[in-house]
Amino acid sequence: MVRIKRIYEQPAKDDGYRVLVDRLWPRGVSKEKAACDEWLKEVAPSTELRKWFNHQPERFRDFKARYIVELKDNPALETLKAIVKKHKTVTLLYAAHDEKHNEAIILQELLANFSG
Repeated sequence: MVRIKRIYEQPAKDDGYRVLVDRLWPRGVSKEKAACDEWLKEVAPSTELRKWFNHQPERFRDFKARYIVELKDNPALETLKAIVKKHKTVTLLYAAHDEKHNEAIILQELLANFSG
């Protein structure tokens, strides 16, 4: 099972293995408070794509398409798939304020289609 959660939310026992999927470490969050098992920044969108998107919901559809293209040649996606295969529950952590338009949602969708 793959879940998503803002890193600013309190960690929970049922989060399972917690993976931060942002390229930049979230502001104001200590490593202890984050309770991350892994920081897989390489799976995040490129800096150029992230800056272009700029968290503008009207760009999300294009952002998603471009991000999926980036992921096709990204070995970090295979690393993430291996993590999902190894752990019963994986929670993808992200820092964006927008809970409906972020890379974690896209990764969750891709991983849901991954049979392992």
